[in-house]
Amino acid sequence: MSASPQHENTHEHLRLLAGNLDSGALSKIEAQLNELHPAEIANLLESLPLQNRRIVWELTNPELAGDILVEVNDEVRLGLIEHTDEDDLVAAVGSLDTDDLADIFEDLPKVVLHQVVRAMSNQDRRRLQSVMSYDEDSAGGLMNPDMVTIRPNVDLGVVLRYLRQRTELPANTDKLFVVDRDDRYLGILNISDLLTTNSKESVSNTMITDQKALLPTLSANEVALFFEDYNLVSAPVVDEDNRLLGRITVDDVVDVIRDEADRSLLSLAGLDEDDDMFAPVTRSAKRRAVWLGINLFTAFLAAWVIGIFAATIEQVVALAVLMPIVASMGGIAGSQTLMLVIRGIALNQIGTTNARWLLWKELAVGSLNGILWACVVAAITGFWFQSQSLGLLIGVALVINLIVAALAGATIPLTLKKMNIDPAIAGGVILTTVTDVIGFFSFLGLATVFLI
Repeated sequence: MSASPQHENTHEHLRLLAGNLDSGALSKIEAQLNELHPAEIANLLESLPLQNRRIVWELTNPELAGDILVEVNDEVRLGLIEHTDEDDLVAAVGSLDTDDLADIFEDLPKVVLHQVVRAMSNQDRRRLQSVMSYDEDSAGGLMNPDMVTIRPNVDLGVVLRYLRQRTELPANTDKLFVVDRDDRYLGILNISDLLTTNSKESVSNTMITDQKALLPTLSANEVALFFEDYNLVSAPVVDEDNRLLGRITVDDVVDVIRDEADRSLLSLAGLDEDDDMFAPVTRSAKRRAVWLGINLFTAFLAAWVIGIFAATIEQVVALAVLMPIVASMGGIAGSQTLMLVIRGIALNQIGTTNARWLLWKELAVGSLNGILWACVVAAITGFWFQSQSLGLLIGVALVINLIVAALAGATIPLTLKKMNIDPAIAGGVILTTVTDVIGFFSFLGLATVFLI
């Protein structure tokens, strides 16, 4: 598979940057950085070892520093802030949008926060307080209070003149929000309709009233699904009294989707999406040690099950050769179901209503695949070891393990979700333990009963 143009550009930028760092060509580094978008610079900073990262950060255009701090992950941001003067930080974050400032607010030193907040207007201060009152992974935490609102009883021509007087619109403004005198949300006016409709028409006759609004307590994942379902560029956020609080734009939703993808992938190995790739060795080792310890415990549990049947294995050496087949097939089958259910949970497609249907379906799939591959493995084993009984035995064990794997793959994430534990983090370890233990126990147990 060929790399995307974006990835190729990133690799090229990193190659040039590394060459200039090695040669000490600081002026070339500065010139290169001035041609890049803040998101590209953030990506480069995350890709550099600590010492080189500090050099590049010091050469970055101060006007871009605030946007770069928003783009980098949490741990890298803390490191950059630690090596930045307080006055430079105040200048960098003072011009950020309210929602972006809220994202990094808790990472900033108190002295910097005090100066930034003191320099704000009363309106911006209230907006920041509004965003900060919600969880960062909710619609309220994602929203930006900076938006354009209009009344329903004015003509479109008045709206056009009002927009021209503003000289600048908030980023990603594809619609205007119609509110009454109490700021209650009434509907939207698309910019395209504003430009193509007779200017003497009223807003009330042109606006769209069926555009749904989001509650601030809605989770970030649900917001992303909402944008995906309705193909939105922006969406209003209202309180329980239908008062307009702000809007969420598609750029923030893209960040949510990317962060969720990173989190799901890294959580499979017990890692965090905000971990610094070039964090100090001791810190990285400490974080991974816990996960390795959990894995060691599950490995000892599987070894203990094997140890129970040590005498059986000594008498039939072929069992030791065939054991990994049963465990591996169960692990793969269970992982398929596990990933399917985790995806369904993330997309809000699985709940108490249809969980039972999915469970029966996965059990049927596990049974069918178990029988199919049991016949294949039994035939190969019988021919390999010249023993039909051994082939029949491993076939039965395989059917048992694939059925249990399907059951575990469906129930483990649902159970963890009810316990408010992320199934993407803990599900894989538990599933592997179940399929290994059941696979070894069923195979060796049957061998003890029928072959010894």
